[in-house]
Amino acid sequence: MQNPARPQSPPQLDESAKSAVQTTKLFSAIVIVASLGYFVDIYDLILFSIVRVKSLNELGIIDKAAIKSQGEYLLSMQMGGMLLGGILWGVLGDKKGRLSVLFGSILMYSLANLANAYVHTLDQYAWLRLIAGIGLAGELGAGITLVSETLPKEKRGLGTMVVATVGVSGAMLGYWVGQRLGWRNAYLVGGALGLALLVLRVSVFESGMFQKTKESTVARGNFLSLFTNPMLLGRYLRCLLIGIPLWFVVGILITFSPEFAEALGVRVPAGEPAISAGLAVFWCYFGLVFGDFFSGGLSQLLKSRNRALQFFLAFCTLMVGVYLFGLQGATPTTFYVVCFVLGISVGFWALFVTVAAEQFGTNLRATVATTAPNFARGAVVLLVPAFRWAEAHLGGRISGAAALGGLSLLVAFWAVSTLPESFGKDLDYSEPS
Repeated sequence: MQNPARPQSPPQLDESAKSAVQTTKLFSAIVIVASLGYFVDIYDLILFSIVRVKSLNELGIIDKAAIKSQGEYLLSMQMGGMLLGGILWGVLGDKKGRLSVLFGSILMYSLANLANAYVHTLDQYAWLRLIAGIGLAGELGAGITLVSETLPKEKRGLGTMVVATVGVSGAMLGYWVGQRLGWRNAYLVGGALGLALLVLRVSVFESGMFQKTKESTVARGNFLSLFTNPMLLGRYLRCLLIGIPLWFVVGILITFSPEFAEALGVRVPAGEPAISAGLAVFWCYFGLVFGDFFSGGLSQLLKSRNRALQFFLAFCTLMVGVYLFGLQGATPTTFYVVCFVLGISVGFWALFVTVAAEQFGTNLRATVATTAPNFARGAVVLLVPAFRWAEAHLGGRISGAAALGGLSLLVAFWAVSTLPESFGKDLDYSEPS
């Protein structure tokens, strides 16, 4: 299909600047910093789920019902921060630059992590989760945008594959540190890792495409234009829908894995621990490492983002079916193996963000690449009550999850199938104001 109309192309770069953009190596400082930034991002994002109970216990919240309600309150503060931060950092990324967002977001969530280690009240914890959420919202979108705009179009998929593969492995470090070092020390480690990344700032340069657009008169970072222009809105909504199945799997199937294990009759031998949500998260994200590597590589092999996404959505559909209908009476080992393979099947997160970035012009690219993943993550806020409703009205936990998962996968498959193919697309253009 044809690229979108380009009525406001920015002025051309001089030859030296253009060459710098087109000859960036795959393992450049930009790719390394974006990868490590996403590593720390995922570390912090997962860490709260791992240390939630222990941290609340130490703050004096012991009752199970209170832990559940207060934990959901803290999570909603973090997710609310990510929704706000997605818009804030996205607009700033198109107005001020990708680098300012990349390092500004890392600085914010690193400082919030350090402060989190010293909280003594629930209110302090909640506000710092909000600030951390705002910071966490910016890194991935800015990193993917910067990598997409600086690598040659033939290597864009490989670059974002590296970012994702390195990044999601941060979940495994978060699990290990959270289990071994205590929750306060775990937050200190996360903050220190983020601040250490800022040292690498001197070796990273701004996107030449953004610099070109900045020198033009085209409007940049106009978030509202995504909703007032029907053509842009259609593309944007379809991008958002692609990410929903991942958060159905992580936010419903994996987060509530102890409940599903109980409903499926998973056989836990006497004396062994029950199914742990933290361990299910660990194995799922371990699978995501491989999934992101394979999905990025497959898109390069097929020379198609859309076909790679369709393959992984079909694979995800199969694994959701195995999880919900193939684990009756299974052992804990089998259950965790399925969580691992389920993680592989949803390992298209960076590919999803890459597609979102490639669908829009330089003046809106950071806005879309930053808001899309955060709005998709924020869908958990709607998915959880939708799951509870389906559980109550559609025949129970398993059938309710099957209905909700089937709907999210079907809609995502439609969205991918109707989006223009973006592999090898020239990104050097602007959207109409």
